[in-house]
Amino acid sequence: MLRESIATSESPAKRRGLRGAQISSVGSALPRTSVANQPIGARLGVDDHWIFKRIGVRERRVAQPDERLSDLATRAAEAALRRAGVSSADVDLVLVGTFTQDEILPNAAPLVAAQIGAEEAAAVDLGAACMGFLSGVSLGSAQIEAGRAETVLVVGAETLTRFLDMDDRRTAPLIGDGAGAVVLTPTAGAGRVGPAVLRANDKSRDLVYMTRDEMLLRMAGEETFVHAVEYLSQVTLEVLETAELDLDQIDLFVYHQANSRIIKAVGKRLQLPTARVVDCVEKFGNTSAASIPIALDWALQGDRLHPGERVLLASIGAGFTWGAMVVEWGEGDG
Repeated sequence: MLRESIATSESPAKRRGLRGAQISSVGSALPRTSVANQPIGARLGVDDHWIFKRIGVRERRVAQPDERLSDLATRAAEAALRRAGVSSADVDLVLVGTFTQDEILPNAAPLVAAQIGAEEAAAVDLGAACMGFLSGVSLGSAQIEAGRAETVLVVGAETLTRFLDMDDRRTAPLIGDGAGAVVLTPTAGAGRVGPAVLRANDKSRDLVYMTRDEMLLRMAGEETFVHAVEYLSQVTLEVLETAELDLDQIDLFVYHQANSRIIKAVGKRLQLPTARVVDCVEKFGNTSAASIPIALDWALQGDRLHPGERVLLASIGAGFTWGAMVVEWGEGDG
């Protein structure tokens, strides 16, 4: 275990006998404009093959000036609420993982809560970079387990293409925009959000960053790759140990869709069957905090995710912040 790590624990429901939380549904929303590799590659002096070979992306959605992050987040939230059969009036807490909200203030979460009609809900943004969504699921589940909330909406949303240097080969071809959301509700039986392990250190200070002066994403690709593979592999094994499970007892692995090289390298290190690892980077690029819920929705619509299956979610973001969680997919999903 890394000394810099900030540890969490096994599920409070398991440790203290409290009720559990479940993911009752998932939804996603994407900008209307899809951008292929060709125009990006032409500007960078590379071709589609170069981009796809290095990061696994063929297209990504790019938000237009009239598409606000809060609107994308709202659309994803509404899709998840519809699928769950839950009224927005029943939502007690809205958590939005993002660092690209439309304005510095107000934050995105209050705007989303208002737009969906959750007039009495608390609303909080989570700033954990690409870990924002997974952090939200952990915190929202704890609120339900402790009896402080009945229904929690967790959204991951980014319009990060607005903060790119389009002449930077390390970031311009990689990033896409989008939003995804899940509805968390109580459960006394199957479908629980299981144990989570969350970690943090400051090793990405010079590797992945965005300064207020420049307001552009900067990333040291190869160094970030090494850390990402190491941390995602390690935290996968940590959360499985906490859950008292083996790798072969997980039906689907949904990692942050950082890039295909990272996902494949983690799968190779852990000897995971390709069929059990979600990789939709080719279609969406790296959507930061939105990538895991978008990937879950994509897997669900592609008939790769079924009730009762065990799903391992894991992510890493600037900070570094990273973590993993085991979820039993609930009966109500889809």
